[in-house]
Amino acid sequence: MWATVPRLLAQHRYLVLGTADDDGRPWVSPVFYAADGEHRIVWVSAPGSRHSRNIAARPDVAITVFDTNAPIGGAEALYLEATADSVVDDARTAALALLNTRLPTSQRLGPDDLEPAGPMRVYQAAITRHYVLIRGGDARFDNVTDTRLTVAPPSPNAQLPRSSAVRGATKETMTSEQMRTPKENSS
Repeated sequence: MWATVPRLLAQHRYLVLGTADDDGRPWVSPVFYAADGEHRIVWVSAPGSRHSRNIAARPDVAITVFDTNAPIGGAEALYLEATADSVVDDARTAALALLNTRLPTSQRLGPDDLEPAGPMRVYQAAITRHYVLIRGGDARFDNVTDTRLTVAPPSPNAQLPRSSAVRGATKETMTSEQMRTPKENSS
């Protein structure tokens, strides 16, 4: 299941960023992003935008990556928990270069697009937890409704049951219920 994480991060260009203000009022925003591995995402935004102001007040964020064109019953999604903040000055050049690898040449960003000369700031989210969507009716899990499964990079020392439907999850992230064979696992 872990293989879903890098694949979807590379496949998609936009994420949904969930933030909250000082009073806990939620806000979601679509954001163009670039993944820096599986544990960090970068993007640019105006520091005065609502989600940027929310990050300044409450850095804990939720992120969803999915394909809005997927047919009904065919969706794949990542749910991510992360802590967001602006990228420090000495790391901005590398973050900007990463973003530019995903942009058409005519739309690439330069230093003048960023503060202090420009209107944008580079932000990052340090991902602390990864989940993948398990669609309702998935026979491997015997679940009726959609659910999430926590996944982590495979550990070289982890030995999962061969019949496990949660290959790619590690023992550390799996409950004893998830360690059962697929037909025994219920959500």
